Amino acid sequence: MIDEGGAVDIWCSPFTPPLMQRIFRDAPELAEEIDRFGLQENVRGWRVPEFLALMDRANVLMAGIPAYQIWSYQRREHLVDIRPEEVADLVRQAPGRLFGYYGINPFRRMAGVRELEWAVRELGFKGAHLLVYGFDLPINHRDLYPYYAKCDELGVPVVIQVCHCAQTMPSAHARPILLDDIALYFPTLKLVGAHTGWPWTSELIAMAWKHRNVYLSASGFAPRLWSPELDTFINYHGRGKCMWGADLPILTYEESERQLSAKQYRPEARRWFFRETANRVFQLGLPPVF
Repeated sequence: MIDEGGAVDIWCSPFTPPLMQRIFRDAPELAEEIDRFGLQENVRGWRVPEFLALMDRANVLMAGIPAYQIWSYQRREHLVDIRPEEVADLVRQAPGRLFGYYGINPFRRMAGVRELEWAVRELGFKGAHLLVYGFDLPINHRDLYPYYAKCDELGVPVVIQVCHCAQTMPSAHARPILLDDIALYFPTLKLVGAHTGWPWTSELIAMAWKHRNVYLSASGFAPRLWSPELDTFINYHGRGKCMWGADLPILTYEESERQLSAKQYRPEARRWFFRETANRVFQLGLPPVF
C-alpha cells in the first residue's frame, strides 16, 4: 500500500480506455512522450470498477481527475480537449473516491471563467487545473488572472504544472518562481505547484515556504529521482505544504508504492504528505488525522 493511513492522489489522468486513447495515443506530442518512456502498457486504460480495485490495493482513498485542456505549441490547435462532463461522469460512478478539476483554456476568456464557476457549483469540482505550455503564455500572464480571481472567489485551489515540459513546448512559461507574482496578487488563493518543480525544485520549495497559500505536489516524477532537498522539505519544514500524486500513466500505483517504500519519512510527515494536506486544501471531507 502507498501509506497505511490511506493516501490522496492529487493528479490522476482520466483513466478509461477511450479517454486514455484520446489523450496519450491520438495526441501526437503526448504519444511521442509515451513511446519515448516505454509507457505503452500504462495507457491501455481501465473501466471504473477496475480502477477502484487498483486504488483499493494501494490504499488510495481518493484521486483527483483533471479535465485536460492541452494546446499544441507547434500546430497552434487543440491537442487534448477533455470536457468537464466527461470527468463528472467518472466521478458519478465512484462517489466519494474521485473528484474533478476544471481544465483552464485561457483562449476561452470569460466564457471559460463562467464554465469554471458552473463546474465547481453544479458538478462539484474541487478546483481548477492548468497546463500552460502549449498556449505559449506564462502562468502569471494577465489572461489567466480572471480564472485565478474566480477560483479565489469560489474558495477552490488551482493546480498548476510548474516544471519542465516533456513535450515540444516551451518550459520557462511554468517556472515555479512565477508563482510569486500570483501569490502576491491573490494572497488567499490556494496555489498547488505540481510535478516537483524540476529542474527548479528549489524555486518551488522556496515559494511554498514563503507563501502561506502556495503548496507543493511531488507528482509526475518517479520518487526514486526526488532530490534530497525535496525529501527533507517533505519530512520536516514542509509539513502541511506538500502532497502526493502519481500522475497515472506516468507512474502506476504499483510502481509508486515500490519506490515510495524506500522513503524514510517520519510518521507525522507521512500523514501530512499522503493525506491530510490534500484533504484540507481540496476540502475533501475525509476524517482529519490531526
